[in-house]
Amino acid sequence: MVPAPPLPLAVFVPAWEEQRVIGAMLRATLTRYDHPDYRLYVGCYPNDPGTLQEPRAVAAEDGRVRVVVGAHDGPTTKADCLNQLWQALLADDLGSARQTAAIVLHDAEDVVDPAELRVFDDHLRDVALVQLPVVPLIDPRRRLISGHYADEFAESHRRDLVVRSALEAAIPLVGVACAIRRDALDRLDDGSGTPFEPQSLTEDYELGLRVAALGLPARFVRLREGAQGRLIATRAFFPDTIDTAVRQKARWVNGIALLGWDRTGWGGRHHAAEYWMRMRDRRGLLAVLALIAAYLALVGWGLSFLAHLVTHSSAAPLATGLRIMLTLNGGLLCWRLVARVMHTSAEHGWGEGARAVPRAMVSNYVAMLAARRALTRYLASFFGPAPRWEKTVHRFPD
Repeated sequence: MVPAPPLPLAVFVPAWEEQRVIGAMLRATLTRYDHPDYRLYVGCYPNDPGTLQEPRAVAAEDGRVRVVVGAHDGPTTKADCLNQLWQALLADDLGSARQTAAIVLHDAEDVVDPAELRVFDDHLRDVALVQLPVVPLIDPRRRLISGHYADEFAESHRRDLVVRSALEAAIPLVGVACAIRRDALDRLDDGSGTPFEPQSLTEDYELGLRVAALGLPARFVRLREGAQGRLIATRAFFPDTIDTAVRQKARWVNGIALLGWDRTGWGGRHHAAEYWMRMRDRRGLLAVLALIAAYLALVGWGLSFLAHLVTHSSAAPLATGLRIMLTLNGGLLCWRLVARVMHTSAEHGWGEGARAVPRAMVSNYVAMLAARRALTRYLASFFGPAPRWEKTVHRFPD
């Protein structure tokens, strides 16, 4: 049997104030990719000359790089930048014999996997959308903050997305290491050249849900090079300070649980798995209320214990129902922590797995601050300007 020819692919890399990383990322990507037919489209802004300079230098060295300068000064939203890239791609394909088959999404700080385009090539022949795992890199100098992303992504990309894919629920994209077929984006484009929702703060998450709404199949793919080889995944440094982590996660909460609610709805209610998964996605604010109550209760119990210790008095015995509830909660908490340790250990080793336990408190702290910021930004959106690309400073590995 003659193998099918490789699919022509386009990789979209939106960039705003990425002069520190975009040049190294593009050169590394061109060196690492193992695929015969792809192009890199880099989206920049006319008022960001520092970022523009780097990809233009790489484009002068390699014809597979195409620099697209947006029509508006930045920052707009990441989705708006992606739409500019989409329009440039349509124009290029219109005047060329080469017709792009699928679009791959990446960020300017990503370390791509050499085999990812081959994986996309294989799976996009029978599904419209493919998501590969993302593995956050842990900075040994800031293990608590950078490491809590590793813990969360290990759980999400070793368990949650695997289950969603198996249940045929919508696969929410994470904005990188994902690919969508050209014909699916054509259907999402209403003729205005904007298949990505330009007002969205989490256009990647919404894209996965919108593809599912079209009835198109999606797949989360977890593969290794060989039986025990390297996991085929995108790797990148995530925010490593409390402030930058809070800003990023506030954008996620705002876009998924608040601003994006009206656009994406609840999916088909006849699909119980889809309804349940969207409830899980949007539980962030409620979960934070439970966290705040739990930590306040811990403080209260601690103060009560000290007061009884000082006054040599004894606390009132717990009611049977409360004791049973606390026992069940304690057991579920242990189960939750054991699962996190196991997933992190499988991805990053047992040393990081052990650190996942204290990092759970860091995750909770960041989540509480992010929820407060997200709610503030959400309320301000009713009276303020349109949402803009609120990004953090990125790093690329040496």
